[in-house]
Amino acid sequence: MRIATILAAVGTTLSLMSASLSASPGQPSSPLHTDQQRISVQVEGEGRDVILIPGLASSREVWADLAARLRQNHRLHLVQLAGFAGLPAVSDSEGKVVAPVAEAIADYIRTQHIEAPVIIGHSLGGEVALMLGARHPDQVGRLMIVDALPFYTLLIDPSATSETATAQAAAMRSSLLSASPEQSEAMQKASIARLAKTEAVRPGVVSAGISSDRKTVADAVYELMITDLRPELGRISAPVEVVYAYDDFYGVPASSVDATFRRAYASTPDIHFTRIDDSFHFVMLDQPERFASVVETFLKK
Repeated sequence: MRIATILAAVGTTLSLMSASLSASPGQPSSPLHTDQQRISVQVEGEGRDVILIPGLASSREVWADLAARLRQNHRLHLVQLAGFAGLPAVSDSEGKVVAPVAEAIADYIRTQHIEAPVIIGHSLGGEVALMLGARHPDQVGRLMIVDALPFYTLLIDPSATSETATAQAAAMRSSLLSASPEQSEAMQKASIARLAKTEAVRPGVVSAGISSDRKTVADAVYELMITDLRPELGRISAPVEVVYAYDDFYGVPASSVDATFRRAYASTPDIHFTRIDDSFHFVMLDQPERFASVVETFLKK
């Protein structure tokens, strides 16, 4: 199966496992903090500030394993987006999701007086992290982008532009909105089978996606498909680590996937790439030990 078929599935309803994320003994999690109703943030631990942003139709619990490892020495800000995984949706007259979330997190950083936090974002959360780095360079310390590209439609058409992507993005949004509940569930299951290699996590992933607001998800997909952040990458002054997945199931050489990511981020000033093999899109679920090791090394830099 072609890499474009698998990774372009980012433009379908994604979700993450709904296992409980509990604080370690003696470190109760703080009350949720909401910022402009776009996000809620759960704060845990003490130490260097790390902001973790999940992907499309995901909850903060995608970071459960990583959070358990990091909260002893880091203050974690676990973000969840309105409209995803059961949180109430926010109405937006322009149908925007991703860019307003980036601004809400920037406001959160300012109002909470957080100095140069590390930002780690997966998928849609990676797009948010790139926006923060490019549009608010003075507010971030380091960026880790997990299996995300600055323009997703490149996976479908390498010559795509924001303008040429509009029709396909609109069709995808319409398809998501018009699907029956049964069709939506079937699409979820088919997509997650290509996005999470570990079968044990798939039922929870599908369940969390179904609990997401369909319009919010559809609007976010449309926005991701037409948003090309490549012209903004040169404004990022923070060091950037791009972590991405590869598996033989993709049906193309690993070198082709390497080249796709390097081309997409070519204009980023300070960047490093790490590939994690034997994993699909949800690297933190498929390869938790390897992923945590990469993050811990990144945080020591």
